[in-house]
Amino acid sequence: MLAFATIAPARAALDIGDTVPKFNLPAALAGKTFTYSLANALTKGPVVVYFFPAAFSTGCSIEAHAFAEAIEQFAALGATVIGISTDDLDTLSRFSSQSCQGKFPVASDETRAISKSFDALMQTRPEYANRISYVIAPNGSVAYYYQSLNPFKHVEKMLAAVKDLPQNRDRK
Repeated sequence: MLAFATIAPARAALDIGDTVPKFNLPAALAGKTFTYSLANALTKGPVVVYFFPAAFSTGCSIEAHAFAEAIEQFAALGATVIGISTDDLDTLSRFSSQSCQGKFPVASDETRAISKSFDALMQTRPEYANRISYVIAPNGSVAYYYQSLNPFKHVEKMLAAVKDLPQNRDRK
């Protein structure tokens, strides 16, 4: 039964068009801690919410670095980025300065409540967030999502989805 669950096709609990749960989480940006509010971020434009398994693991460091390198492209499209994991805030504070290069915040979901509400927990290791990324439109609905443990395509897929949002289709 468990083997079947690990090979079954992945499905996001939140599909395109679904309203996302608003959340406030402890977060860090460039090593400084604060409370991140999705509702506040959405007032400024679309938000890329990406879940990742573990700070400082190879794949998660690669993905964070890629988001950091692309952050100006997201900003030019009016979008912000937030990474979320089940790591503690002290770990994420260091990760925000190092792997994220201080360019975007990462939030701690130690209770796993937000990860669960986004269906972003690994089936086989539910103590960890899965690698899934969402583009949340300013109205609070899912515009796009992508799930893959491979960290290399998330930034590319999220950037393309943000470019495809109605407010960005005329930008070059």
